[in-house]
Amino acid sequence: MDTLKILVVDDESRMRKLVKDFLSKKGYAVLEAGDGEAAMDLFYEQKDIALIILDVMMPRMDGWQVCREIRKNSRVPIIMLTARGDERDELLGFDLGVDEYISKPFSPKILVARVEAILRRAGQNDNSDTLCAGGIVIDKAAHIATVDGNAIELSFKEFELLTYFMENEGIALSREKILNSVWNYDYFGDARTIDTHVKKLRSKMGDKGDYIKTVWGMGYKFEVA
Repeated sequence: MDTLKILVVDDESRMRKLVKDFLSKKGYAVLEAGDGEAAMDLFYEQKDIALIILDVMMPRMDGWQVCREIRKNSRVPIIMLTARGDERDELLGFDLGVDEYISKPFSPKILVARVEAILRRAGQNDNSDTLCAGGIVIDKAAHIATVDGNAIELSFKEFELLTYFMENEGIALSREKILNSVWNYDYFGDARTIDTHVKKLRSKMGDKGDYIKTVWGMGYKFEVA
């Protein structure tokens, strides 16, 4: 598989270097731009960028403008970075088609985990239809889940939920995000749906159900000890 290209756009060279170093260690080819106009030039020049990490506050052309321009012609995954903590900014980002929204300061390891999760969902990071973690194996094509080699009977939504957790291993997921991604509800979906399915899923997974950890006041995280 060809090396995937990731475009990192931030007016702080130190931030670009930090992100580039972590992504390069994972085998990605990283392109850099220090402002929005340079980012657009690179985007149109390179044609095969797999994902964009985009800062909001930049000179010449801010992140919102860049996102709007890109979304006119492309559905390339976009992770938006910002120093702001305003929920209105986050909602605006999702309205514009942003895939993830991460506030500064952030953990580079978490950023890399989210990059990998998004690329898996986009079908670019792995040609396999199989997910494996901690003795759990998901065969997405056959719609089969096994725990330590033994098949477990899951409903359609339980299977989708476990798949989503494993695709986002190590990432804390809010109930709203899970509803959006697995049930396709809007942000006002019933969060109790998640809790009910997680309870049933944990039960069917036996001891491995402990991998689905509760993040109090937020949602859940799949994490293999």
